[in-house]
Amino acid sequence: MKIDFVHTQSAHCECGVTANLINHGFKNTGQTISEAMTFGLGQGIFFGYLPFIKVNKLPLTTFRCPVGKIFKRVTKSLGVSVKWQKFSNAAKAMDALDRELEKGNPVGCRTGGYWLPYFPPSLRFHFNMHNLVVIGKQGNHYLISDPVFPTIVECPAKDLAIARFAKGALAPKGSMYQILTVPDHLRLEQAVISGIKGAAKAMVKTPIPFLGTRGIRFLANRLENWPKKFDAATTILLLGQLIRMQEEIGTGGGGFRFMYSAFLQEAATLTGDNRLLGVSEQLTLSGDTWRRFAVKAAKHCKGRATKTDSFQAMKETLNTCADIETQAFEELLDIVS
Repeated sequence: MKIDFVHTQSAHCECGVTANLINHGFKNTGQTISEAMTFGLGQGIFFGYLPFIKVNKLPLTTFRCPVGKIFKRVTKSLGVSVKWQKFSNAAKAMDALDRELEKGNPVGCRTGGYWLPYFPPSLRFHFNMHNLVVIGKQGNHYLISDPVFPTIVECPAKDLAIARFAKGALAPKGSMYQILTVPDHLRLEQAVISGIKGAAKAMVKTPIPFLGTRGIRFLANRLENWPKKFDAATTILLLGQLIRMQEEIGTGGGGFRFMYSAFLQEAATLTGDNRLLGVSEQLTLSGDTWRRFAVKAAKHCKGRATKTDSFQAMKETLNTCADIETQAFEELLDIVS
């Protein structure tokens, strides 16, 4: 049993799953949307430094909106109806999945990526927000469209059950979701405007000091004091966690900025407003600056830091990111208001 489902590889799992499911739903219209477009419509770009939330006993830094929000916002903005489910145990969750597959429905699932055996050992770590689409079953193996892989992969039923009920922070609890109905046509222009407005407000209008561009400055100030507050080993752990959240989980800080830049280029073409191209360039610059910060931090972790990689220099680099993004998102608010 295998559903006729077009698998497209992507940089980020939730955006890839969302685009692939949307494209499957609208396949009879011949219309498609890109990963970058789903990221923009879903108001995916964000920042938060949350030291009171721990991942593997270290502070959480996020460069995107909460998990699940992209899919929910995209489907709502496009008038697509969906069904979400959680389960109390694995047996019920797997039975429900099998029933939907028998009906010919591809099913999105949130999982703990560490427990998926098709991931190379070097890429496994405990992170319970990995999204994929189950598109079939052959014997005791499920066929999976995992957007971070180039082709369809297989997963033993017992391993998928474990991944769907992984323990720890942000446990998925068997979460699964699917598209029920779609409109007769993809209408993107108003959804693009709403998506830009929502993302820009979240980045520059939030009153909370550890979110949005204020949150980038909040992190910069905290980071500068790490060597004074913690011993060397703890400081390196904090830097390593920050780099991993930025560059290895999903597409990370720089990668998400590049993706949003690509979205703004598509939005400029769709709306005919070339002002969006100028902001797109700013987001690319921000992505480059985040990457420069990651290089400086990585040198500390590897014992190769020089004077130009000091904690003061890293603070200044983060504040430059905040400056660029504040200007960019304020311009976006002016454009869409």
